[in-house]
Amino acid sequence: MSTVNSQDDEDTFKILVATDIHLGYLEKDPVRGNDTFVTFNEILDHAQKNEVDFVLLGGDLFHDNKPSRKTVHSCLESLRKYCMGDRPVQFEILSDQAVNFHYSKFPWVNYQDENLNISIPVFSIHGNHDDPTGSDALCALDILSCAGLLNHFGRSTSVEKIDISPILLRKGRTKIALYGLGAIPDERLYRMFVNKQVTMLRPKEDEDSWFNLFVIHQNRSKHGATNYIPEQFLDDFINLVVWGHEHECKIAPFQNEQQRFYVSQPGSSVVTSLSPGEAVKKHIGLLHVKGKSMKMQKIALETVRTFHIEDIVLADHPDLFNPDNPNVTQAIQAFCMEKVELMLDNAERERLGNPRQPEKPLIRLRVDYAGGFEPFSVHRFSQKYIHRVANPKDIIHFFRHREQKQKNDIDLNFGKWVSRPAEGTTLRVEDLVKQYFQTAEKKVQLSLLTERGMGEAVQEFVDKEEKDAIEELVKFQLEKTQKFLRERRTDAEEEKIDEEVRKFRETRKKNTEEEDKEVREAMTRARAHRSEDAVLAASSDEDSMDMEMVGISDPSEGLSATLNRGRGRARGRARGAKGQNSTARGSSRRGRGSTTQESASSSRTYKPVSVPAKHTIIDAFKPLKPNSSLNSSQAYSEDIIDVDSDPEDTSFVPSSKVNQRLSTTSSLSKRGSQSQTSRGVDFESDEDDAFMSPAISRRTK
Repeated sequence: MSTVNSQDDEDTFKILVATDIHLGYLEKDPVRGNDTFVTFNEILDHAQKNEVDFVLLGGDLFHDNKPSRKTVHSCLESLRKYCMGDRPVQFEILSDQAVNFHYSKFPWVNYQDENLNISIPVFSIHGNHDDPTGSDALCALDILSCAGLLNHFGRSTSVEKIDISPILLRKGRTKIALYGLGAIPDERLYRMFVNKQVTMLRPKEDEDSWFNLFVIHQNRSKHGATNYIPEQFLDDFINLVVWGHEHECKIAPFQNEQQRFYVSQPGSSVVTSLSPGEAVKKHIGLLHVKGKSMKMQKIALETVRTFHIEDIVLADHPDLFNPDNPNVTQAIQAFCMEKVELMLDNAERERLGNPRQPEKPLIRLRVDYAGGFEPFSVHRFSQKYIHRVANPKDIIHFFRHREQKQKNDIDLNFGKWVSRPAEGTTLRVEDLVKQYFQTAEKKVQLSLLTERGMGEAVQEFVDKEEKDAIEELVKFQLEKTQKFLRERRTDAEEEKIDEEVRKFRETRKKNTEEEDKEVREAMTRARAHRSEDAVLAASSDEDSMDMEMVGISDPSEGLSATLNRGRGRARGRARGAKGQNSTARGSSRRGRGSTTQESASSSRTYKPVSVPAKHTIIDAFKPLKPNSSLNSSQAYSEDIIDVDSDPEDTSFVPSSKVNQRLSTTSSLSKRGSQSQTSRGVDFESDEDDAFMSPAISRRTK
């Protein structure tokens, strides 16, 4: 690696490099809650003192996809404190910023905004913890970008083809092409690299004169056959790769012998897992670039909580521990206490040389008790160090070393695999779901859905809190299968239908791109439904606020009065009705005999809860019954009429009273009705269409 001789002249870029800051990690912990915020301030303080040209972040600025108000506020406070000022920015942007920031409402770098005074620009890609999600595909970085405190780049909106367009920077005679690619599921990106669907665009003019810097946030170490990105996939014209997501600090640039570029792995700035990789000293980098030469200066972080980890194998000490000894457990516990005390002494000596370091260290003692030993009470052991260690509940970790590996994936015992995962490894929900169905008995295996699609849906449900993800995927794939059967004109025989469904499922499993599209469509539906729920909740809150503002004491009476006579007259009625009996008031409404309880249920508009009926593919071939709405398993049946015709007649009737209200429902539907369809795809078929969803028929009034 060539070095930079003159580091402070007008041709040298100075860039502060950091990744995986994880703001908000354990923010509710009374001891470790502020660790991430303190270290983030230290990072920005180094940037200010070294007068860097810009800060480059490699993803996972936030730990949560939806950070708390405290986390966002602290981040905004730090960025405003350290990155705004009068010091002029010494480099210029040569590329088309409308292309670099095309997804932003303000498609230009923040320091060129005439309304802002930025002294240190911050460029960042998103990671897997703070990636875009929701119906609008926004992330926490977009909030910072809209506020003008950060430049979010490297975002790809297409999953079929990725074109990475660089941000072209120039300072004096040094030119940098800054490439960025935010976090994408590793298996998907791996497949896109294999299929030549990822392209890194290069400047047309003097392409060999640019220093090419690439920021990526993916698995670097191999976690599976395709669950990582090999360095060989990246183009060889790159000069330096800043690799995020991996938490072990390997910030010194290491050259790839095949591609000839250098890779720098800054690692995380906070300990998020008690594994050996996190115990390595945390650093950030000060990168100097002049022409095509570079130099990476390591800067040790002083505010990071110290972490010490050690392993013990009890079977390696036969002179100390005998499994047949009745007091062996007490001997093991005393030995572990001695080890913990030694680690505490080392941590205290390290802290004495650095007053900015937090007082309580992180201690981890991993004990392999294979060989007939029994573990002692971890909870009782941790009570002795509750005031001396930052993680008293996690000091001791018992595990058994696997003496024999499994022969193949098919013979893998899923239950054992889940109960004792290897420490430091990441078990993805998607992989667990796939593994479960591959090893499950035949009677519980999937016959319509695919393991991949179900795994993706469960992953969205767990990571992104998409509550409708699984339901929407099931509905979507059921509708596609029904459509396929209708187009094939399959006979209504269960055996033939099962055979066609099996063939259709195998075809979808082979076509991974089509399956990805199905999952994305289902997730889009789930996000849209979540947005609808939010709108309904907001409108409900507004209705309740309106009733409170007009002084209504009885919501059921006040809403009816408001709909009937206008808001002003409703107030008078509400005040005048204070002395009346609620039962009498309810029974006097147009002779309908509605009680106060029934009126109260009609005072608010609730989203009807639909209980999914148990249908199979064969049900799609059965003719729909005309009175299927009466046999619905829904908790409520709805009488929905035109509001202009008679506002008081809109009500929710308990299903147990459906038979009592049949005549009323029939008369109301003659005056006008609205129909609601269940979530899903309407094939626009006639009422007799065999492929029309039964749920749609039930909901049509």
